[in-house]
Amino acid sequence: MANTSSRTLRLLSLLQTHRHWSGLELADRLGVSERTLRRDVERLRELGYPVGASRGTDGGYQLAPGAVLPPLLLDDDEAVALAVGIGDATQSGIAGMEEASLRALTKVVRVLPPRLRARVDALRAMTVSAGASGPAVPAGVLTAVAQACRDQERLRFGYLARGSAPTEREVEPHRVVALGGRWYLVAYDLGRHDWRSFRLDRMTDPAATRAHFRPRALPAEDAVAFVRAVSGAPAPLTVEVLVHAPASRVHQAVGRWGTIEPVDQESCRLTMTSTSFDWPTQALGNVGAEFEIVGPPEFAAHVREWGERFTRGAGRPPSRARPS
Repeated sequence: MANTSSRTLRLLSLLQTHRHWSGLELADRLGVSERTLRRDVERLRELGYPVGASRGTDGGYQLAPGAVLPPLLLDDDEAVALAVGIGDATQSGIAGMEEASLRALTKVVRVLPPRLRARVDALRAMTVSAGASGPAVPAGVLTAVAQACRDQERLRFGYLARGSAPTEREVEPHRVVALGGRWYLVAYDLGRHDWRSFRLDRMTDPAATRAHFRPRALPAEDAVAFVRAVSGAPAPLTVEVLVHAPASRVHQAVGRWGTIEPVDQESCRLTMTSTSFDWPTQALGNVGAEFEIVGPPEFAAHVREWGERFTRGAGRPPSRARPS
């Protein structure tokens, strides 16, 4: 008979594979009595796994949703799929998703064995995601840099700047920033004695040095503002529109690139953020419904200019001369 710990893990694995198990079937799969099975179920509950039990002919056990997320038991393929999925979520463009996804990716990759990390990096490098417009960044690079920022630990890495030879850098990492489909590290460069932003897709072999540092004052409002100033990236523009169409129809045309809030069955509020007004204008045209611009006024002027240009391009129908 397997020892208690390994048997408990085996029980958890079985509960995760099926919605419902009869007590007799579970006990038979584990090679234990139903009394021992009940003790193992209680042990899982003590560890935070909400195992439900029901009596009667159709009685048995099932793993129910809990108030908190307990540890998960994943096989190799599941672990790789989870890490790749979280990596895609870091570049989803959904407000607030990048930071949470990066924290989750850091936790997952940290416990992956090297052979699985290699699979994650290979899949991310060779997969094109509809949500990612920039170059793929290996999960190991992303998590190593994020952990160094969190732990306030100096970081060394190879770096290839555009038009320059490869260099070795040692920095005091500050924050990781997702902007314009790319990932950046904002850090104080110890060799240049100044603040810099580094693209993560141009980094190689980032490694923490175990040397901790006291954070310096960033010469900008925040890390995003610093990257924008250095890279020349335009500030995001947010538009708000009342669309006279059902939310489901607007969602089909816009997808996840906008936030849609139903007002009633025949109208919804659409909010979109972009680096220019061109894309929201095109998106509204794709919806094919009447709409009212809530703001900003600059967007209304932009749409009006587009409309006038389209009207001029289509031309007016030729007037027919009346017979004399």
